Amino acid sequence: MNIAPGLFIINAALTGMVPTRADTPHVPLTPEEIVADAAACVDAGATILHVHARCAVGRPTPAPETYAAIVTGIRRERPEAVICVSTSGRNGASLAERLAVLNLDGAARPDMASLTLGSFNFRNEVSVNDPDTILTLARAMRERGIKPELEIFDTGMVATLRHLLTTGELAGGPYANLLLGGVNTVQASLPELCHLATLLPPGTIWAAGGIGRHQLPMNLAALLMGGHVRLGIEDCIWLDAARTRPARNIDFVRRIRESAALLELRPATCAEARNLLGLL
Repeated sequence: MNIAPGLFIINAALTGMVPTRADTPHVPLTPEEIVADAAACVDAGATILHVHARCAVGRPTPAPETYAAIVTGIRRERPEAVICVSTSGRNGASLAERLAVLNLDGAARPDMASLTLGSFNFRNEVSVNDPDTILTLARAMRERGIKPELEIFDTGMVATLRHLLTTGELAGGPYANLLLGGVNTVQASLPELCHLATLLPPGTIWAAGGIGRHQLPMNLAALLMGGHVRLGIEDCIWLDAARTRPARNIDFVRRIRESAALLELRPATCAEARNLLGLL
């Protein structure tokens, strides 16, 4: 489902929980760096900013005060952007810690928050999302008027999406990221992307992203299918498959914008994306 013929949304995952300065010099870590990177990506065509917070030494943190500094900073610089915060359980955060960011208010209140629809294995660690945790996070988002950014890594997670819709735990049209190419999850191929997209409930707005070298192929496949794109250093730190060119987030945004132009597509403005997503 697209906004209108020729338009697509760019969702930029700026930092993630894994990349460090030892991996790439371009990962933004401090609130100031993340805000500056976010503003540059919006100027280049990104609409949704998928934000993870890092502590003073660069490790992932669920601390609401750190998220508040990032969100208010982005609001100050690019108030039109759609800001999505993470509620990830990847680093062993407790449910209370994962919920804390949803209680931010005023200029620090996020538009969206990630909601991973099941547990799964990364290469060397597990992302734990048991049914009660998913339900509690979904309800908290609904009560606070924060739109879930549904993270789907496998076909069973689509069944969870359908269940949450059937039981009324999700309000409004769903938005989902289809994330392919992990070692232990759905592989990055056209048949598997098509299968996932076909399983989605009618009316689901979806974007596709790929892990590592699969990022650009899955982005392009999504555009050809009328979907949207998820990209960024969270998922890939290189511009080339040979791993010789460390990427900046703005490089990914510019590259997909240039590639999409060949298909006569353009990035949606923040206002157009907000309209599609039902965000005021």
